[in-house]
Amino acid sequence: MNASNSANREDYILQTVEVSKYFGAVAAVDGLSIAIPRKGVTSIVGPNGSGKSTLINLLSGILPLDEGMVIIDGLGLRVVHAHETPDHSITRTFQEVRLFNQISVMDNILVVLTTRGFWPSLFERSKRRHREQAQEILEKVGMWEKRDSLAMDLSYGQRKLLEIGRAMALNVNIYLLDEPFAGLFPQMLERVKDILKDMRDEGKTIIFVSHNMDIVREMADHLIVLEDGKFLLSGEVENVLNQPQVIAAYLGT
Repeated sequence: MNASNSANREDYILQTVEVSKYFGAVAAVDGLSIAIPRKGVTSIVGPNGSGKSTLINLLSGILPLDEGMVIIDGLGLRVVHAHETPDHSITRTFQEVRLFNQISVMDNILVVLTTRGFWPSLFERSKRRHREQAQEILEKVGMWEKRDSLAMDLSYGQRKLLEIGRAMALNVNIYLLDEPFAGLFPQMLERVKDILKDMRDEGKTIIFVSHNMDIVREMADHLIVLEDGKFLLSGEVENVLNQPQVIAAYLGT
């Protein structure tokens, strides 16, 4: 490995190389090559239909790549399987929250801590350390008092917090968060921001999609802008958002 490749691997934890995804004749992601810095928080933004959520689905294996490669911490993959992403130290949350609704808040965390299969986890005896870990996570996301509640009985904001807690339980390095702030009341919004800042300070790589530019300005260290499924610009947040081509992309001018 030459010096430039070594530096590249050290600086960037997640990359795409000419990645494409088609839905019929439409390229939702079109020959996209980006690099996510290892340190800090990266936000992926762009107008509606720019390919943001599709990209998250490709990186997390929810959708298959049609073309190109994903490089995860130096490992090149042309096929990304969703069930293998924790082995590559990646997890994600969804814009539409996905929980095990029929079991308790505590059990939603224990499912992740004990095994990665739903049914085996129900019959696996939780060890003390698992329950202690679950308590620590639920306290971090402010959900300990709701530990015995069914997930289906939670408010929208509480469901968001629990989904973030489940992602934290995997203890991976890379967190892909699709619209983690959308639809939250101010108090819940501040709690989610604090959680993500703590994760960043712990050395985790946070990647989030958002339409809220005020939150992007506050939270992101690095910005990647997409337009029509293609790379438009990346760099420091204020510098990127002030570029004429980014303003034009958002205003449609």
